[in-house]
Amino acid sequence: MKNKYIDLVKQTFEFPQEEFSVDDNELLFHDIPLMDIINQYGTPLKITYLPRISTQIQKAKRLFNVAIAKVDYKGMYNYCYCTKSSHFSFVLDEVLKNEVNLETSSAFDINLINELSEQGKIDKNQYILCNGFKRPQYIENIGELLNSGFENVIPIIDNIEEIDLLDQTINRNCQVGIRIAAEEEPVFDFYTSRLGIRYNEIISFYRHKIANNPKFKLKMLHFFINTGIKDTAYYWNELQKCVNVYCELKKIAPELDSLNIGGGFPIKNSLSFSYDYDYMAEEILAQIKNICNQQGIDEPNIFTEFGSFTVGESGCILYSIIDKKRQNDRELWYMIDSSFITTLPDTWGINQRFILLPVNKWDNEYQRVFLGGLTCDSQDYYSAEEHSNAVFLPKYTNEEEEPLYVGFFHMGAYQESLAGYGGIQHCLIPQPKHIILDKDDKGEWTTKLFAKEQSHKSMLKILGY
Repeated sequence: MKNKYIDLVKQTFEFPQEEFSVDDNELLFHDIPLMDIINQYGTPLKITYLPRISTQIQKAKRLFNVAIAKVDYKGMYNYCYCTKSSHFSFVLDEVLKNEVNLETSSAFDINLINELSEQGKIDKNQYILCNGFKRPQYIENIGELLNSGFENVIPIIDNIEEIDLLDQTINRNCQVGIRIAAEEEPVFDFYTSRLGIRYNEIISFYRHKIANNPKFKLKMLHFFINTGIKDTAYYWNELQKCVNVYCELKKIAPELDSLNIGGGFPIKNSLSFSYDYDYMAEEILAQIKNICNQQGIDEPNIFTEFGSFTVGESGCILYSIIDKKRQNDRELWYMIDSSFITTLPDTWGINQRFILLPVNKWDNEYQRVFLGGLTCDSQDYYSAEEHSNAVFLPKYTNEEEEPLYVGFFHMGAYQESLAGYGGIQHCLIPQPKHIILDKDDKGEWTTKLFAKEQSHKSMLKILGY
């Protein structure tokens, strides 16, 4: 009878996979033995595997450049990294190895751009796309960036009033973009995005606020779908509406030459994940080309703003199972040595699911369990994976010398910013250690401690003690 955990995985999925394999009943992540990392650093432990970031960027560049060749598309492709996905310096250092552009979301993002420029990591010719609702400080910082000589800073107009504020702040010529307020998929309480300008107001806005102002040049139309780039009738319908608006604008704004389709490429959140990236990139360009050709308009240059796609698959977090609790005849709890609320806020905030795998004991029998965190909050638990409505992990006994370790994978985007990295955590559960995994010139993996576990002194200082 095949009732071991490794049997369950091999019967359910194609395994091993690109980033996951098992050796001597222990999990390898990109061929790195995670038990070696645990023995060195302990748990709980956050890990960032830097090479995955470059791999994802190069993958997207290849996808779109191959698609350009296949459909004989006339425009060029530009990759932008969405900084809000992860602002860490080591992430940006890895991102910028790949000749990319950047997208910002707030006033402090511009301070980050200045810091990168002062360190010589970006130059003043790179595209800096400025999205988001722009309060006065954000406008002022954008203006300072432009006035200091950045040639390709492009404020994306989110509200009609922003153009007047930019006019007052900027003392040189400026490229701008317009964001479309896309209609939302019917999973929200509202029908139209709060971000951007309505479809039927864009032409009028351009004519009255941009066309006759010699300071501004319309460079880009921006389009983004909150639920991501999916092969659905909804997505293709919204894309076609956006391209039709682009064509109408292009007829009266000859300087317009770029279409920004935002972010939204999904990442692997289950061992059963399936997504045809090649088809989607090719179909997006084919549909844009077809509509433009029908209307006699040159195909636009394409910009993307991939955030989660860039950094999501680089991250994982490891926990120890510190106890078992049988609460009734059907529910067995495995208690982790940290908190989901503080380390994986997406799991309880938006019911996000990640790849969950044990690090050791793959040869043990398996059973259904619930995972519980250390806080006293009833929401501090994890009970289902993306591919099923249950969690299965190896059985173990408290008498075993080695505890059971588990890992959540592909959680490298947004977690630190949503949880308030370095700040006050729920029930004062400390932030775990954070290490960086990389490869040296010989292809050997290396580790570096980025941050120690949060101390009680740092928390008490924030609280005023």
